[in-house]
Amino acid sequence: MPPATSPAFADDLAARIRRAGVIATLTVDQPADAVPLARALVAGGVDCLELTLRTATALEAIRQIVSQVPEALVGVGTVLTPEQVDQCREAKAAFAVAPGMNRRVVDQARRVGLSFAPGICTPSEVEQALEAGCTLLKFFPCEPSGGLAYLKSLAAPYMHLGVKFIPLGGIDLANAERYLNESCIPALGGSWIAPRELVQRHDWATITHNARQVTELVRRVRGAAA
Repeated sequence: MPPATSPAFADDLAARIRRAGVIATLTVDQPADAVPLARALVAGGVDCLELTLRTATALEAIRQIVSQVPEALVGVGTVLTPEQVDQCREAKAAFAVAPGMNRRVVDQARRVGLSFAPGICTPSEVEQALEAGCTLLKFFPCEPSGGLAYLKSLAAPYMHLGVKFIPLGGIDLANAERYLNESCIPALGGSWIAPRELVQRHDWATITHNARQVTELVRRVRGAAA
């Protein structure tokens, strides 16, 4: 098997995600909803998107957003196989993430040059990710696993290695500020910003309102630098 040749996650993309402070996690059932959804989020200030591969139409939705909403940074979630890595690359996604740590998936992402953040929930998984060259990690499921208190304890032995965590699962506007105050957290995963039912109802106004709320929170907590 040829060695990985690319960094696990490009520095410029990681910096952009850090500036954004939040990644909208999305499930899109109809490709026709993809562009209006992305535009609604961007209008509210959220321009980092993660479309999950949980529907048969996800890749087409990604292609449409990439081509028609160039101001958005489009990533893919729920990437579980090396074949899906190739599909993400072909769809011109900027990055991909997974709920777990699968070395074959990470290695394929590095081979094809797709920035990738695996999911972790235990110290052993963190060390597996580090061994694979990953330092930007998805912490999932966040709140059910112990939330911020658990994440701080988990992160402590690895902070000197520059490991960063994007928590997802159970986070919303009510508890987001506590997470944003932590230096090991560049951004939050936000499935509450544009939940599936709002997308299905085409409630773009509420989605823009939700995006604006979290954007204002990020700016308040992190200042102009965010």
